Amino acid sequence: MSRFRRQLTIGLSTLLLMFTSGCWSSKEIEDLSVYVGVGLDVAEESKFEKSINEQGGHYPKNNNFTATVQIVPRIGPKQDTQKGAGASEGQSFLNERLTGDSLFQIFRQFALRRDRPLIGHHLKVIVVSHELSKKYSLEQLLDFILRDNDIRPSCLVLVSHGTAHEALSSIEPGEVPAFYLKGVVGNSYRTNKILPPVSLAKLDGKMQSGSSFLLQNVLTAEGEHKFSGAGIYKGETKKWIGSLNQIDLEGLSWITGKAQQGAVKSYAAPKGHTVTYEIKSTKSKIIPLVQGNNISFHIKIDSEGQLMEDWSSPEIPSTDNYIRKLEVQFADTVKEQIQQVMNKMQRTYRVDVGGFGDELRIKYPKVWKKVKKDWDETFSHVPVTYDVKLNIKDSGSSTD
Repeated sequence: MSRFRRQLTIGLSTLLLMFTSGCWSSKEIEDLSVYVGVGLDVAEESKFEKSINEQGGHYPKNNNFTATVQIVPRIGPKQDTQKGAGASEGQSFLNERLTGDSLFQIFRQFALRRDRPLIGHHLKVIVVSHELSKKYSLEQLLDFILRDNDIRPSCLVLVSHGTAHEALSSIEPGEVPAFYLKGVVGNSYRTNKILPPVSLAKLDGKMQSGSSFLLQNVLTAEGEHKFSGAGIYKGETKKWIGSLNQIDLEGLSWITGKAQQGAVKSYAAPKGHTVTYEIKSTKSKIIPLVQGNNISFHIKIDSEGQLMEDWSSPEIPSTDNYIRKLEVQFADTVKEQIQQVMNKMQRTYRVDVGGFGDELRIKYPKVWKKVKKDWDETFSHVPVTYDVKLNIKDSGSSTD
């Protein structure tokens, strides 16, 4: 090898070592507190906080809310000795709680009571209690989180019927509630009773648009959780104003065309036996109609599916006439679900959370400019008609 080549090889090797030397500012994950869930509740100081305050450990603040931070503990021989008061035997997470009026300041307070700083790169779920979001807007409560570059915009946002702390708790050994809640949202392909996921990025867009919107509601009982219904947030205030139940969400899914999976149950005449339709596909279209100053909407829904359950005994033969009658009956059930959620949107809460305003904006932009400022109120008086057709393609693996 010539002298030039030898020197060139040494030089390139030196440069390669410089680029593969690692990150000089890196921190080992074992030295960090990785938090995967955040819960926001009405202020309630813990016994620890009250005791510390009595000893002079307080700082200037108002008790506006209590934040729960769910931390995945370090893995290693020190794990058992580092659980602290926030974890129980068999749990693989810690729930730390602090009260204040600044979420950013609360996060910095954790540096005074834990040997590892918090890191939010892996935050999965934010849960806000409906009681807290009646008092403060989501813009106020989530302002720090929306500004923080450490937190991924794909983080899921939920509303809790009870406390957010309960929603981030579990009695199942080894279960991390934040991961569990994130996973349940993924079941939306199996049922039309779960809202499409609302990420932090989508929520920011909804709030900036000024339109009213929904967040998936989570219930907690006996340490277990269930998704049921949705919280309604007024576009003008970004505050919680009420809830839709499971049947309402089914009706809304038909309106928006999200009812691609799920079941429609009815009771067939004349004996009232249970019959169930499985949704295989749905096409839905909201059609805005404008005549002068009058606005109305027509919803056209077409669905195909299977007859998956029939409790007639002895079983009624699946003749064409019988199937056609069931199609009409299932369609009537869907119409009842739609009527129920329309009444809540237009009469009870007077908000548009079904996307009607978006369709009007797309087809009649000039009309939309005139009505968008007070659209929720205008929508509450707008006539809405709908046409529903369900087609039973087959009866599953029937023994007929």
